[in-house]
Amino acid sequence: MIRLENVTKRYLMGDNVVKALDGIDIQIEEGEMVAIVGPSGSGKSTLMNIIGCLDVVTSGLYELNKISIKDYDQDELADIRNQQIGFVFQQFNLLNNFTAIENVMMPMTYAKVSKQKREEKAEALLNLVGLGDRMDHKPTELSGGQQQRVSIARALANNPAIILADEPTGALDTTTGHEVLNQLKKLNQSGKTVIIITHDLEVAKNTNRIITLRDGKVIQDEVQHHA
Repeated sequence: MIRLENVTKRYLMGDNVVKALDGIDIQIEEGEMVAIVGPSGSGKSTLMNIIGCLDVVTSGLYELNKISIKDYDQDELADIRNQQIGFVFQQFNLLNNFTAIENVMMPMTYAKVSKQKREEKAEALLNLVGLGDRMDHKPTELSGGQQQRVSIARALANNPAIILADEPTGALDTTTGHEVLNQLKKLNQSGKTVIIITHDLEVAKNTNRIITLRDGKVIQDEVQHHA
């Protein structure tokens, strides 16, 4: 489903060329739950941006569902993001003056779904993440864990095949973090491919496979066997 072959990403910082990714080879199959871990500066955010079509490779191959997206322009990348990838961010990225249900409806607006369908679907998704009774609350009236669950519901709005979660528990306490991870596990069990970017090994242990980056290279890629 996701294939990176000898991927490099270089940035110019002043006069220096920084190699954020240096010859990455990764394949992620449909339905996997994977953690990408590594210290700050290891390249994991850059890798997330490439997998999530927020950025493109400098060299190498990135295929999403057997389609190489090397030459896509910004609009084409935006379409792929909107249709195939649901994002969950550490800071929730919700719109504060919109209610929970309006936040979840937002991606469907871009996808030109009718208002009634948007409302029905957003309601169903909020029920799915256990927030059916909080639909008309604004983010400021919700706890951190509830806000993150709204953002998971929003990530599911256009029924993407891939959920890309960047430090999804980073702003939460341990118990709430576990609840959010359980939501992501449930999504994975329902067939979604879930990729979690994290520096926290405790979070990574909840997945089935851990890919470790250091200095823009994959230094370990191991499958986890849970009892």
